[in-house]
Amino acid sequence: MSTPLPSSDSDPTPSPSPIRWVLGFLLVGLAWGLTTPFIRRAAIDFHPPPHSSLEKISANPPPTSSPAPTNSERIAWGSWWLKKKIVAGFWTAVDLLRSPKYAIPLVINLTGSVWFFLLIGKAELSLTIPITNSLAFLFTVLGEWWAEGKVISRDTWIGMFCVLGGIALCVQSKNG
Repeated sequence: MSTPLPSSDSDPTPSPSPIRWVLGFLLVGLAWGLTTPFIRRAAIDFHPPPHSSLEKISANPPPTSSPAPTNSERIAWGSWWLKKKIVAGFWTAVDLLRSPKYAIPLVINLTGSVWFFLLIGKAELSLTIPITNSLAFLFTVLGEWWAEGKVISRDTWIGMFCVLGGIALCVQSKNG
């Protein structure tokens, strides 16, 4: 026989204070938004070093016997191409993760996903998702200004204040 799950009304654990919710939302938005321009900058500046395993694969393509390859030659070329792409993708991922310019913002970004997961378990879903995603947008704009020196236009500033106003309306509609 199964016992029913306790309802949220009988849950003895107190709800966190509003300051903790705001801090949680801000941390998720900051972790997602502010790190994205730094991840992008590191990926743009990335120049992969040569790898012997990739060079061996590239140097040994399958032979073809005529201008019109046979079905088995097409399969050999397809598997060679696929193997080359998989090995190149593997080494690119390894080299990017070895780069602190890429790995540190990525870890912070992924930490934001863990915080988001924890928030979803406790906070109201209809507030958590729009607030964290909106804050991520705002922090992405600020991150682009910081990481890439992009100028924030007047229209973008107006849009950012509209987003903040939208967040305030969402919160107000749940409280009122």
